[in-house]
Amino acid sequence: MLETWVVAPTCLPAVLRRCHACASEHFRANGKFRVNAHHKLIDAWLLVLCTRCGETAKLTVLERTNVRSVRPALLARLHDNDPALAAELLQDPALRRRNRIALDWTDAWRLETGDSDHADDLDRDRDREVIDVTVRFAARIPVRPVRLIAEGRGLTRAEVERLIEEGNLVSATRLTGRLSGDFTFTLKH
Repeated sequence: MLETWVVAPTCLPAVLRRCHACASEHFRANGKFRVNAHHKLIDAWLLVLCTRCGETAKLTVLERTNVRSVRPALLARLHDNDPALAAELLQDPALRRRNRIALDWTDAWRLETGDSDHADDLDRDRDREVIDVTVRFAARIPVRPVRLIAEGRGLTRAEVERLIEEGNLVSATRLTGRLSGDFTFTLKH
């Protein structure tokens, strides 16, 4: 039996950056942009708010860029404060590196297994011998595979680690550490 799980974002992740006003390290992006033109040059920033004091910080998206070199669709999305654009930009490694930020995905994602009740899954799965699961990521969210499997199968992390040690849970991908890309695993009963 083949199952597909999806790791999907529920909101924008927290931005890890030190606040100049209160020394907090967590900011929230709400999808607002600031665009400023200087004759033929344009600057654009993604605005983020400190979660403690509310201070606004700017993450550089465009810097002294010729207006003609910016795609009209991108410019329209910046002016419309498109939250989907904010999510795309936060996923961009170049933007994160340029602004010296990291992302905190705590409580900003969910696992969609397609089934709502784990107890029914476990009863039904006891009749099956082998279950193949494909895990897809809707965004690059770094998560521990052991945590995903435990949540998706209704097990504890210790039970999942025991299944790995016994060889009843196998994957071509290393299941220790964090992953942010698609992987598959096989659970043998």
